[in-house]
Amino acid sequence: MKTRNRLALASLVASTALAVAFVVPLTTASAHGTMSDPASRVYTCKQEGPENPKSDACKAAVAAGGTQAFYDWNEVSLLDAGGRHRQIIPDGKLCSAGRDKYRGLDLQRADWPAKRVSAGPLTVTYHASAPHSNSNFEFYITRDGWSPTQPLRWSDLVHLQTFNNQNPTTFTNWTLNIPHRTGRHIIYSIWQRVVGSAEAFYTCSDVDFGGGTNPPPTTSNPTPPPTTTTTPPPPSGTWAAGTTYQIGNRVTYNGSSYECTLAHTAIAGWEPPNTPALWKRL
Repeated sequence: MKTRNRLALASLVASTALAVAFVVPLTTASAHGTMSDPASRVYTCKQEGPENPKSDACKAAVAAGGTQAFYDWNEVSLLDAGGRHRQIIPDGKLCSAGRDKYRGLDLQRADWPAKRVSAGPLTVTYHASAPHSNSNFEFYITRDGWSPTQPLRWSDLVHLQTFNNQNPTTFTNWTLNIPHRTGRHIIYSIWQRVVGSAEAFYTCSDVDFGGGTNPPPTTSNPTPPPTTTTTPPPPSGTWAAGTTYQIGNRVTYNGSSYECTLAHTAIAGWEPPNTPALWKRL
C-alpha cells in the first residue's frame, strides 16, 4: 500500500511540474502592443490592410517584407532586451528593432502617413493587446534638422519623457511636451517590461509639424502655367541596389527589362522579379 501511495505521489508531482513548464513560458511572453496615436508605422499598415494597403509607403513596406509583419503588428519586440536597446539594435534599424521580419518599417521615405502636430502638450495613446504591469515607457522625438529620407540613428533621438512603473491597460494615454519642430519627424517609443521578462517593444510614429514651404499668393488674374509634355525618365541601365528609382525608370535584370511603378531606393532582396509592387516587366 505504501509503495502504491509513493508511486501516485510521484506521478502527481511529475504532472504538476510538466504543467508548470508549459504554463510559465506563456505568461512571461504575454505583453504585446504598439502606439496607436500617433499611429506607429506597423499599426498604420495593419489598419490599411496587409493584403491591400492604401498608402505608397505601406505598399512598399509590404513589398519589402511581406504581409505577415502587419498581421503581427503587436510584436515589434526583442525578448532579451533588458534595457540594452542601443547595444542590440543597430542604427538604421530602430523602427524594425533590428528584426528582418519588420524591415519594411525602416524604409527611408518622406511619404509615410503622418499625424499633423504642433509644439506643446500632445496626448499619445498606446494600444496594448496584452498589458503587463510594472513597465517603463520611454518617448523620444527626432532632432531638429533630421530628414526622413536618411536612416534613423540613435543619435537622431531627443529624449522627451520617461514613465516608470506603469500599469498599462488596453489603451493607455500619456501627455508629452513636444518641442518646436518643422516638417516631418518621428516620435519613438520603447516599452520595457520590468517584472517577469526582459522583453521590450519599439515603435516609430510619423508626425508632421508643417512648415518649410508656402503656397504662392493668389492673384486676381492668374496666368495659366505653360503646357508641358511629360515624358517618362530615360532607361536607367542595369538594376543595382542602393540606386534611387523614379516612376518610369527602366532597367534590365538577368536579361529582362522592367519599368519602375513606385519610387523607391533599391536594397538587396528588392530585385525586379521579386517586387512586382515596384517593377513591371516589359
